[in-house]
Amino acid sequence: MGDVAVGTRSGHDEPEERPGKLTQPPAAVTDESAARTPGTAGIMDAESGSSEDSGTGHRKQRSFWKELPLLIGIALLLALLIKTFLVQAFSIPSDSMQNTLQRGDRVLVDKLTPWFGSEPERGEVVVFHDPGGWLDGEPTPEPNPVQNFLSFIGLMPSAEEKDLIKRTIAIAGDTVECKKGGPVKVNGKALNEPYIFPGDTPCDDQPFGPFKVPKDRIWVMGDHRQNSRDSRYHMEDANNGFVPVDKVVGRAVVVAWPLNRWSTLPVPATFDQPGINTAAAVLSAGPLLGVVPFALWRRRRLTTGHTAG
Repeated sequence: MGDVAVGTRSGHDEPEERPGKLTQPPAAVTDESAARTPGTAGIMDAESGSSEDSGTGHRKQRSFWKELPLLIGIALLLALLIKTFLVQAFSIPSDSMQNTLQRGDRVLVDKLTPWFGSEPERGEVVVFHDPGGWLDGEPTPEPNPVQNFLSFIGLMPSAEEKDLIKRTIAIAGDTVECKKGGPVKVNGKALNEPYIFPGDTPCDDQPFGPFKVPKDRIWVMGDHRQNSRDSRYHMEDANNGFVPVDKVVGRAVVVAWPLNRWSTLPVPATFDQPGINTAAAVLSAGPLLGVVPFALWRRRRLTTGHTAG
């Protein structure tokens, strides 16, 4: 470096010197080398570093673009799995659940628990497939390609699926009724229903019952009672107004959109009042009650046989 620095600085050819002979005092050469060497090294380092950084940047960019389709594919697969097994978004198309739900709200529906045998409970807001003729005559919207894609990954409900959303009032084994001017009663217990649309009556437009809800069925009603074509209006169809449990998609748990209406959808306290579960408990214990007398009879017979022997 010292020779190069000196040659460059002189600007003309110098006589060839013998090795070890210096044209300048050692101190000058040392200072020159010390002054120029760091600068030269710094530029080289900078250029080398810039080149490496640039090369690394290009490599990372190429790697990102190569991996992007894979990342998108994984994201879509996860969205599809979530939609199928965990939660799905549904849009509220009507006013039948006011004021709990407004037209245009987006709710998230829990689809996981039904896979583990969970069935709808009283008071839950549920989404279910049309059990047969409930949506006859309703216009079917024509979705655009974007809506079809969003429906496929679960961000929007499918326009081809005819689904409804109502509140579960009674479950299998319950006795449900509502007389004009009176409250809805489940197993003889009057429901206090603050969620009903202001100004509505529990059932004055369509009284019903009493009757018992069959096995694997539920009785549903809209919160906007005078603007809801619910179980009461389908008592003459094949299911007598009841909704088969296997038609239930899941429970609506959250109003997710718009953000200023974000809220959960809990079960109202009136469905937890004492004594309301009696009939359902008897129904679930029915098979056991049938087994107990048979077991006692068989035990008595065996005992008699041993005694006789």
